[in-house]
Amino acid sequence: MSEPHVPTWSWETGRDPDEIHALLCACDAARAAQTGSPVPQRSPATTRLRVQEGSVHVLRRDGRLAATFTITRRAPFTCNDALPAAHRPAYLGRLAVDPLWLGEGSIVGAQCIRRAVEVAQEAGADAVRAEANPDLTETMKLLKLLGFRQYGPDVVDDGGFRRAQLQMKLTG
Repeated sequence: MSEPHVPTWSWETGRDPDEIHALLCACDAARAAQTGSPVPQRSPATTRLRVQEGSVHVLRRDGRLAATFTITRRAPFTCNDALPAAHRPAYLGRLAVDPLWLGEGSIVGAQCIRRAVEVAQEAGADAVRAEANPDLTETMKLLKLLGFRQYGPDVVDDGGFRRAQLQMKLTG
């Protein structure tokens, strides 16, 4: 009798922008279908740039891409005045989970957020900031459960997308 397969989960720095971009688009489409929100238009050039910078982190299960996020020191969005001051903020963005892992009870998104906070702390950040679609209620609940707090009201950008800005203060 053979041993049951125990899945292997591993973190690495993203290297394949096409693979990462495909997952980002698949996640966006799945979330839009669930919520009725518009599908964001993602730039493959931005994905390539973030991969080249080494700011994309991926989670693999048995070698297959399961999730990804980007953590940068440069703000990818215009910060509102309600965000508390931070001397060395890090910015979490482009969080994407394979639609196979978006189901109820999955902890893959939480694993990404926790890993992003670890990466930010290791880089000396004193806060992690994020911008999220408030229509993605499960994502918003998860961010808040893990320590993020929304600052300022939801806003609608030029493309009709609703946005909320959040921050988690890190202790040193």
